[in-house]
Amino acid sequence: MTVSRLVRIALLGLLIAGVAACGGVVRTRDAAPATAGLIAQGKQTFRHDTFGDETKWTDTLGLHEVIATVDPKKALAVGLKVDAEALPPAVVAGVKDGTISLTDPATTVALIKLGAVLGVEGTVEAVDGTDRLKRVGFTCALCHSTVDDSFAPGIGKRLDGWPNRDLNVGAIIALSPALDAATKAVFNSWGPGKYDPRFNQDGKNGPQVIPPAYGLHGLHSITSTADGDDIAYWNRYVGVTQMGGHGTFSEPRTGVEVTNGTDDLISAKLPGLQAYQLSLAAPAPPAGSFDPAAAERGRALFAGTAGCATCHSGPQLTDANTRLHPASDAMGEPEAAGVPSYASRSATKQYRTPPLRGVWQHPPYFHNGSAATLEVVVDTYNTRKSLGLTAAQSADLVQYLLSL
Repeated sequence: MTVSRLVRIALLGLLIAGVAACGGVVRTRDAAPATAGLIAQGKQTFRHDTFGDETKWTDTLGLHEVIATVDPKKALAVGLKVDAEALPPAVVAGVKDGTISLTDPATTVALIKLGAVLGVEGTVEAVDGTDRLKRVGFTCALCHSTVDDSFAPGIGKRLDGWPNRDLNVGAIIALSPALDAATKAVFNSWGPGKYDPRFNQDGKNGPQVIPPAYGLHGLHSITSTADGDDIAYWNRYVGVTQMGGHGTFSEPRTGVEVTNGTDDLISAKLPGLQAYQLSLAAPAPPAGSFDPAAAERGRALFAGTAGCATCHSGPQLTDANTRLHPASDAMGEPEAAGVPSYASRSATKQYRTPPLRGVWQHPPYFHNGSAATLEVVVDTYNTRKSLGLTAAQSADLVQYLLSL
């Protein structure tokens, strides 16, 4: 077995085209080599670091008081996920035999104390012999991790980088007793798997689907509008303006200037966080999930008649490293009726071509989730670009997309 083969096995095939890996070193775009130690640091940050955002979620919004009254069944119903590997054997046994109740809010507090609720970090203290949730904060993993449901629906092994399309972020935020009715109505309008990362900056309501945080290595344009050319830009934006972490974000193009706290709990974490995210590969499609013969016919259509490869080119199947597309372009992603253009609210005022590796995993599609399935995506462009694809050809194209 060759050395390169051993490296690929050791890295579980994490890094695809354009990645150099040797001796535990991963080379990231425009950055010094990222050591295994830096990646491990970033993994810890991604999963457990709140950047001090308890100031927002506890001190300002009082969500710790609300969460302490929510039982696990209700928490799972709004898309929160539980890491089965963080559960001690006694807890696993108790859940299985029913001695640990999933309808008791005290169980939710216990799970948070164990660090088992993805993306939720809490300070739990005993008061008069009872555990009380005193402070709560959120991490990157809240939105950008899920579980494989291997124990039960919503409970299983972590899948970092997978978008949590079950998570109803808006409904969770709307539980805050500090918000007025109009603001709560906006949050409740988003629905599962969607979030508007600009609403609290410009007051407009146009929720986007939670994107995957995998398959980003080698991409210059990380977000759907390519506002920043690396993950660190967007991590800082989200960490400061959305999570409420301590630090500063400044963007003259949109006029966003936000500083939280008097300390900076974000900047030093960004290199490791970026290195970890760049190490997350897009997942391969499950065995038997697509028709290989149809996918091969679809591949030929993708590169030829359908013309998809004009924009979905290169190893990641995107031209985002070389150009962006105006929102008015015929290839621009469609907006839902009455919803403001997301591009118009961004710094670039344009869209990137989304990468397609792992596209089978994260419906709905387009930046705003307006296409429920890949069939709808293909039909949309078949109509808008007058491709003339037959029903059979469209079906083959979908099978190819499912194979990526």
